[in-house]
Amino acid sequence: MLLGTHTGIYSINSAGEVSGPVGGNDFDAMGITGNNLVQYASGHPGPNTPSSFGSPSLGIVSSIDSGKTWAPVSFSGLEDFHVLTASSDKSIFGIGSSSPALRSSMDGGITWVDKPEIEAVDLVATSQGSLFAATQIGLQLSQDQGSTFSLVKDAPMLYNIAASKNDGLIGVDVTGTLWRLENELWQQFGTVSGNVEALLETSAGAVVLVDDRGVVLIEGAQVKVIHSTSMNH
Repeated sequence: MLLGTHTGIYSINSAGEVSGPVGGNDFDAMGITGNNLVQYASGHPGPNTPSSFGSPSLGIVSSIDSGKTWAPVSFSGLEDFHVLTASSDKSIFGIGSSSPALRSSMDGGITWVDKPEIEAVDLVATSQGSLFAATQIGLQLSQDQGSTFSLVKDAPMLYNIAASKNDGLIGVDVTGTLWRLENELWQQFGTVSGNVEALLETSAGAVVLVDDRGVVLIEGAQVKVIHSTSMNH
C-alpha cells in the first residue's frame, strides 16, 4: 500500500513496516489515487523535485512503477488536486484548489473537461462507471461521468469514501461509524478513532484506514493498528 504524506509517498505492508519516501521523491502528495496499472498524484514540489514538474503546484503526475518514478501529465505548475480519484480504465476525476468545478479526463489525465461545480470533500470512481461524491448535503451519485448528480437514498453522512467490491462503496460518517454499501444495502462494520485521513479496501476485502490511532487494518472482525506513528497527511 502507498501512503501520501507532505514529505513524499511511503509504502507500508500488512505487518506495518514503512519505507520511503519511495524512489526518494519528496514532493507533497496532497492527492493520490490509481489502479493496478498506474498511480496518479498531485500536490506541491519538495526540495529535490525536478523543476520540470512545475511550481508551486504539481498538477497531475503519474507513475507506472508503484511510485518509484513519476512524470508530469497535465496542469504542471498550475493546479493542486486535493480531491482525486481514478477508475480501472483511464478515467480520472478531481477537484482542484483553484475552483470547485469537477474536472474529468477519459485519457489518463492528458485532456480534461470541466463539469459543473460540486462541493465534494471526497470522490470515488468505481470500475462500473459510477462516480460517488461525499458532499455537505449528503452522498451523491453520478452515472454520466460527473455531468449530473443525485442524492443516494438513505445514505449516511459520509466524509471519506472508497471503492468496494461489486461496484459498491465503503465510507466513514461524521459520527465515526464505518459503512458498506453493497447491492443497494447499507451495513455498519466498525468505528474509527478521530478523523480519518485515508481509507481503502484491498482486493482481498481487507479495509485499511488512517485515523488518530495510526494505520489500521480491518480483516473481518479483527481490528489491528499496524503502524501507530502519526503520518503527515
